[in-house]
Amino acid sequence: MLIIDCHCHYGPGDGLVGPWDTRADLTKFMRWSKEAGIHKTNLFAAFHSDYAWANEYVAKLVNRHPAQFFGFAFIHPERDAGRVFEMVKRAVQEFNFCGIKVHRHDARITREICEAAQAFRLPILYDPTGEISTVELVATEYPDVNFIIPHLSSFADDWKAQLNFIPLLERHANVFTDTSGIRRFDLLEMAAKRAGAHKILFGSDGPWLHPGVEMEKVFALHLQPEEEALVLGGNFLRLISNVRSQPLKTGTLYATPASGLPAASDPWLRDGVVV
Repeated sequence: MLIIDCHCHYGPGDGLVGPWDTRADLTKFMRWSKEAGIHKTNLFAAFHSDYAWANEYVAKLVNRHPAQFFGFAFIHPERDAGRVFEMVKRAVQEFNFCGIKVHRHDARITREICEAAQAFRLPILYDPTGEISTVELVATEYPDVNFIIPHLSSFADDWKAQLNFIPLLERHANVFTDTSGIRRFDLLEMAAKRAGAHKILFGSDGPWLHPGVEMEKVFALHLQPEEEALVLGGNFLRLISNVRSQPLKTGTLYATPASGLPAASDPWLRDGVVV
């Protein structure tokens, strides 16, 4: 059984807020992974002000050790607006990456990103930081794009968000989650029972969380052997199996982002109050 960690950061950041934007070093992490029996790890950058540079940094390691690593392109929805397609094209064709990473901490996911994923048949690992309404929108609008929503939607242990995400995980065939950083084990168990093992991927959120410790949660679910194999690697392989090196033409792929209201604006709210 091939065991794949679908969620690990790598490389330097250029901030100093915390480890997540300072440096993601794999020195100890890869030793932990080997001890845990993990065969391959999916890498993407630490938080950075220039993801084009950070993705290239990750690509050097991924392509030096293709038997050990996969790679996803980290995209900033606002800062990279207008160049997403070209960044994703380079990631697929030059870096051999097989997915996209987006984080709500940077900005909310956009059509431009979803359409690039649609064109290259890439999964998107999107951390909504508990904002599951956006997941409902993108999953409905882009039914042929697969979305991996890590941590049951909230690394911050937002019980309400995680609980409310589970019905969404059940309802949408193109929505998945990963096991990384989920501390409330009863919710992970609920997700597995209600949505099924085919909707869950093993991930560690390394290099700061121990992959062996994170993997023990999968074993603690006491799944059937074939279900456990899906979580530990089969689901990830299925989601990256249709990646295209030559893009399909879809929607408004080549258009620049629409002008008008910013992505976070609600036309019926003014300073958070209904008008």
